[in-house]
Amino acid sequence: MNPKHDTREYEISTEKSRLDIPLIHEFLSNKSYWAKGITMPQLERAICHSLCYGIYHARGQVGFGRVVTDFTTTAYVGDVFIVESHRGKGLSVWLMDTIVAHPDMQGLRRWVLATADAHALYRKSGFGPLARPERWMEKHRPGAYD
Repeated sequence: MNPKHDTREYEISTEKSRLDIPLIHEFLSNKSYWAKGITMPQLERAICHSLCYGIYHARGQVGFGRVVTDFTTTAYVGDVFIVESHRGKGLSVWLMDTIVAHPDMQGLRRWVLATADAHALYRKSGFGPLARPERWMEKHRPGAYD
């Protein structure tokens, strides 16, 4: 059991073969604001090139998150979600604590993520506003999944 959360009925795994890709695709393409419309091939490619985390309950996968990283300098956290019927149990905090505690990413210079509405969640894992936002740029393509 995780001491911060009652997660006895759950487990987290980074084993990609366990991922329920249709469940992840359904959530991201239809229920998320950040990946709405992502195609199955795009999702499969993203998973292939990321360190992925699944949260599992007796009946299957109930959560997901992934990290794009070089394991040396930088990590980008994305696509974090818990299916609605399992929310309110501390699973997203447990998932983020597990992600940032990964032993191969303890010496990273920078972790980044983007969120419209989960700032309080990510603050619990040490994230905050950009220290120097004037140094950051982006190339945003909102129609990339069309």
